[in-house]
Amino acid sequence: MPLIAGVDEAGRGPLAGPVVVAAVILDPLRPIAGLDDSKKLSERKREALYPLIVEHALAWRIEFVEAEEIDRINILQATLTGMRRALRGLSPAPTHALIDGNRLPDGLPCPATAIVGGDASEASISAASILAKVTRDARLRALHAQYPHYGFDKHKGYPSPLHLAALREHGPCPQHRRSYAPVRKAMAALGIA
Repeated sequence: MPLIAGVDEAGRGPLAGPVVVAAVILDPLRPIAGLDDSKKLSERKREALYPLIVEHALAWRIEFVEAEEIDRINILQATLTGMRRALRGLSPAPTHALIDGNRLPDGLPCPATAIVGGDASEASISAASILAKVTRDARLRALHAQYPHYGFDKHKGYPSPLHLAALREHGPCPQHRRSYAPVRKAMAALGIA
């Protein structure tokens, strides 16, 4: 039986926190109703699907690429690195990977196909998008407890007016991506090197 892994990420656009990549091999004998692109699902629906995916999948893996690594290698390379790590970490190993987007990482453990919009058309990529989004949102709620004045629980690190105002007032915390222009601009305005 071919073992097809779907791969997707959450968190390329935010100014803070990790990019989270998930890989999922669904069990064709245990389909999960309601899978879709995580962005099209309510938070409540994503939270309800998460344990079903974990319970019913043949394999799943979640990888974090932290802000410091994103700053060092850039967000595209960080995303591709996370995808490679997630696929290598699956057990059983996939025989093929379906990756959301238009780029394939080098050094994958199996052949792969890039699918633009795959999170809405391929169930395994939808499952990966849900695991990545729910996991990243939970991480940002935890970061909110650590750094409450940024409002991470509300905007999840995205460049909302609230977040940009907090950055201007407080400067970046250790979880901010210093290679991102709004963070650099806030640092410069506050005289932070």
